Amino acid sequence: MLDIDALADRLWNAQQELKACAPLSEDEPDLSVAQAYAIQAYNLARRDSPLIGRKVGLTSRALQELLGIDQPDFGGLLAEMEVPLGGTIDTSRMLQPRAEAELAFVLRDDLDFDVVTAANVISATEYILPSIEVIDSRIADWKITYEDTIADNASSGMFVLGNDPVRLEAAKLELAGMVLRKNGRVVATGAGAACMGHPVNAVVWLANTLCTMGTPLRAGDVVLSGALGPVTDVKPGDVVEAEIAGVGSVRVRFA
Repeated sequence: MLDIDALADRLWNAQQELKACAPLSEDEPDLSVAQAYAIQAYNLARRDSPLIGRKVGLTSRALQELLGIDQPDFGGLLAEMEVPLGGTIDTSRMLQPRAEAELAFVLRDDLDFDVVTAANVISATEYILPSIEVIDSRIADWKITYEDTIADNASSGMFVLGNDPVRLEAAKLELAGMVLRKNGRVVATGAGAACMGHPVNAVVWLANTLCTMGTPLRAGDVVLSGALGPVTDVKPGDVVEAEIAGVGSVRVRFA
């Protein structure tokens, strides 16, 4: 019988000891999606920090095809994971950090309908912000399966949000261009359409998935909707800035 606690401990210890571990699926090839989310929830609950929202991962078609799946995944955002705009991320507490540009949705209303639609998401969104998510993996060399990354909180690390809110209806998100710079040099470009065709689609998927699990999105939640383009590796000394047309820019330093 699969031991949820023991598998959660493997990921927990990898983070605490800053030593990446072998994929959980290597020893447990029958690890299910439901079991992986149970591992994620177990480790989130033991961290002494409030849950302030969720992130959607694996929103690009290319990544889904690579892992042989047809849907994204999600993880939890804790207050301790947020870094102030223009702040510094201590990479000594991370294993394999990578940065990517995303759009963050901040909700005004709960999304606890039987079926959540795009109209529901648009109506419930207070505002959007540009964001940089710094993903990380407790799995050595990023050799992850879909179940591995779910268990590992969707490969979450840290995130930073812009400070100038923009109304959702004022932005053309599908066509919004994104530029990601590292130390002043362009390292990635993309657009809203790279995130499941439209970032709102990612939030719709998340809201419906969480409703089926009995943990719907609530007013005030922050939702990172998924990468708008490729990721870039980061190391101490790097400065990363993301600019999203019609939404704004966000910047963070690594030390």
